Amino acid sequence: MTEPAAALPAVRRRRRTASIAWSVAAALVALPVASLSLFRAVEVEWPLLVVQALAFTPWLVVPAAVALVLALLGRRRWTTITTAALLAAQLFWLFPLDYGRPVVLKEGTATVPLKVMSLNTEFGEAEAATIVQLVRDHGVQLLALQEFSPALQDRLSAEGLDTVLSNRISTANDDGSGAAVYSVFPLASEGLLPDTPFRMAATRVVAEGSGAKAALTLTNVHTLPPVDERIGQWRSDLLKVSRQAGSQGNQVLMGDYNATYDHAEFRALLDGGRDGNKLVDVGTATWGRLSPTWPMEGPPLPGVVIDHVVTSPRIGNSAYSVHTVPGTDHAALIAQLSIPAG
Repeated sequence: MTEPAAALPAVRRRRRTASIAWSVAAALVALPVASLSLFRAVEVEWPLLVVQALAFTPWLVVPAAVALVLALLGRRRWTTITTAALLAAQLFWLFPLDYGRPVVLKEGTATVPLKVMSLNTEFGEAEAATIVQLVRDHGVQLLALQEFSPALQDRLSAEGLDTVLSNRISTANDDGSGAAVYSVFPLASEGLLPDTPFRMAATRVVAEGSGAKAALTLTNVHTLPPVDERIGQWRSDLLKVSRQAGSQGNQVLMGDYNATYDHAEFRALLDGGRDGNKLVDVGTATWGRLSPTWPMEGPPLPGVVIDHVVTSPRIGNSAYSVHTVPGTDHAALIAQLSIPAG
């Protein structure tokens, strides 16, 4: 009868050792998640490496969940509470409750449906046939292309894009600064956003549909990426886009922002709507945070969302989707918008 009693302390020691081991493992997994979460939570101008790391914040939900499982195995209350709170923070940032939503229009307000598409073509190397096929299959009426080259313009024409979207304003360059807008509706240039290395043109569009007309300004967005000493220009570019987004009228700003929802600079841009309303990031508003737009090729990095369709609050949205296009490391974005008439 004495042997089982004598074995109890040894069993308890083994359990205690296992509990400590699981808890230490949970802490080791949680520590880097907690560190990056601090950067995500505090909205200041972080240095370059932090800004780049913040783009991958959505993926922190994976190690945060692992840390919680390890903490549960360790059966230590404070470790479990801490890792659970850390996972809750990741889920809140992945599915934010405070994102911008379209405002509810007055009953009887006429709207014009508009199907839009945006794509960074990676120095014009994107496959023209796929671009034109996406336009045809999805009934795209307004197309914005970044990094638009003369060769791509020729290939798109050969594939018949000019017959589908017969109106175009473009500046084709081989250095990544080119841009183009194609449309079924007439286009009128409203100039360029000032002091940006890449061309970010504003274009006036008058769309027609459902027996109504609606005017809007399309801004073809392509900010400088946050790399080396050019991070200051990245912030400046986003500020210029924000100022444009806060202009009067219906604003649609789509393209390569080189920023994710987890960057304070991008969230500040979305806060720039008129009359106290946030601008609408269509991808976030339609739960598209789980559909990465970059990188679609190249090194095997976790995908992130750096391409966006952003609208003024009075513009409705639906049917957001992301599509791979051979030849470019960015995905194409397609969204259905509803533009208030007038």
